[in-house]
Amino acid sequence: MGPLAWIVIGLIAGWLAAKITDAPSGGLLSKIAVGLIGAVLGGFLFDKLDISVMPSFLGGLVTATIGAILFLLILQLVRRA
Repeated sequence: MGPLAWIVIGLIAGWLAAKITDAPSGGLLSKIAVGLIGAVLGGFLFDKLDISVMPSFLGGLVTATIGAILFLLILQLVRRA
């Protein structure tokens, strides 16, 4: 996948994660950042847990969304402490 696909996946994953976790709604760049960080975190966790997803747009979106949800939950816990 190219950089444009990662940006689109990041945007969608960041938006989905914000809706699922009830995180404060940020701007476009913050959603892309959350989604891209989520993609890295999700990819790392899936690799360590030996979970494989289909290497497609949908597989990348699932991985990025799960990672973004975990990232936002961790961020909320840190902000509360």
